[in-house]
Amino acid sequence: MDRIHVLDTTLRDGEQVPGAKLTAAEKLEIARQLAALGVDVIEAGFPSSSPGDFEAVETIAREIRSTGITALARAVKTDIDAVWAAVRQAEHPQIHIVLGVSDIHLQGKFRRSREEILAMGAQAVRYAKQFTPYVQYSTEDAGRADLQYLKETVRAVIDAGATVVNIPDTTGFCDPEEFGRIIHELRTDVPNIDRAMLSVHCHNDLGMATSNTLAAIKQGARRVEMTVNGLGERAGNTALEEVVMALKVKADFYQAYTAIRSEEIARTSRLVSSLTGIWVQPNKAIVGANAFAHSSGIHQDGVLKDRQTYEIIDPRSVGITQSRIVLTARSGRHALRVRLQELGREMDDAQLDEFHRRFLDLADRKKEVYDEDLLALLAQQERTPEQGGYQLAGLEVSLKTGQPPRARVGLRLPDGREASEEATGSGPVDAAYSAMERLIGRTARVLEFSLQSVTEGIDAQARVAVRMEIDHEVFIGRGTNSDVVLSAVYAYLDAWNRTLLRASTASWTPA
Repeated sequence: MDRIHVLDTTLRDGEQVPGAKLTAAEKLEIARQLAALGVDVIEAGFPSSSPGDFEAVETIAREIRSTGITALARAVKTDIDAVWAAVRQAEHPQIHIVLGVSDIHLQGKFRRSREEILAMGAQAVRYAKQFTPYVQYSTEDAGRADLQYLKETVRAVIDAGATVVNIPDTTGFCDPEEFGRIIHELRTDVPNIDRAMLSVHCHNDLGMATSNTLAAIKQGARRVEMTVNGLGERAGNTALEEVVMALKVKADFYQAYTAIRSEEIARTSRLVSSLTGIWVQPNKAIVGANAFAHSSGIHQDGVLKDRQTYEIIDPRSVGITQSRIVLTARSGRHALRVRLQELGREMDDAQLDEFHRRFLDLADRKKEVYDEDLLALLAQQERTPEQGGYQLAGLEVSLKTGQPPRARVGLRLPDGREASEEATGSGPVDAAYSAMERLIGRTARVLEFSLQSVTEGIDAQARVAVRMEIDHEVFIGRGTNSDVVLSAVYAYLDAWNRTLLRASTASWTPA
């Protein structure tokens, strides 16, 4: 069986989702988990886009020693210099260069001829090779390119020294038969193809990213670029968990395997979802809340008799256990620490003391605290900039029949001052948001408001995600509490705190 190498681009392409901007500390936390998951290469960012992204990539390269680290560069010297400066401390540093190959990109974006672009790409590879032997070249929008020109480009960049050639279906245009044929012809017709590893990067605009990636593997691609939970531009990228488990379940068909530790999949999915504020849809394959749930009586009867009747994957193989430890207000710190460790979270004594206080506050309001509640509490931990942020100091809500809802909100502002404001609105959440907007002194437009129940029952925690436009940028805030209004307030403040952490980024968004 052939080994399939996994490049995870959650921290680069995945972070290009509007509002999903991660701090350097959050990127490092995800990178550590990706290393524990067993990915072969982490694409840590796009260093030339901003000082903040450069710092994050540099930190990951310095801290993560067990896996390859790469970052993205356009086919220009300044970008390549920035990537090398950021990744050079990695144990296995790599440089990733991207340049368009379709006539749509050449004519519409670059205004250059095929010959000029081909020469530009080869020159960029030769320049990068002086820093590291491991250079990847991505032929952006290969899915819509002239196949003969694509073959010429692949041959030229391999001659220039590329050790990995990546074939992206940048717009999700291809179907599996079509994309598989592209990979087959490249392997058949490019004379020097054996000198480089063939990689693919598929987008999900038509819902075929996973199928296209698997078709490419079947035709000989041996490196795949994916993201956790399928995050990415527009409709997202190929979901790592889907391809990994497809190869594991259908190993005889694909005759291929990855080195991914599948038991870490659920934990990785939860961490990425928590830190980006982008929840996984319940019916999402492998990691969705309903992926191993059975509601039909026929299905329940079958699973109880023999789990294989309706499950092709053992939940434990992706890190989802059947047992659930239920904690109460009488549970001590030791039981709480053990359960947190089982959920993949380590805490020192001071952190545990603070978390235990918040746990008891929840347990006093709920009869039982489930794993999902603990994960929600972990996700709710306050994340404010080092110089301070917006923090809730007090909330009063008044509801009377026939009168508009009223809310008085007290905030601790980034400069340390406390202030309060009162406002009315169409509902208590709207009133609270209006009061906070007055306190902050800037306007925001709520684009989307999402409310979910973390667990079942009337005392379940409410999980709120709010998508807001602030100064022409989109930010996602999240909050969790057993009180719906408080959850909404925490989510609103989280979005504003993300504006304080926002590093300036380039508008260019590559393959």
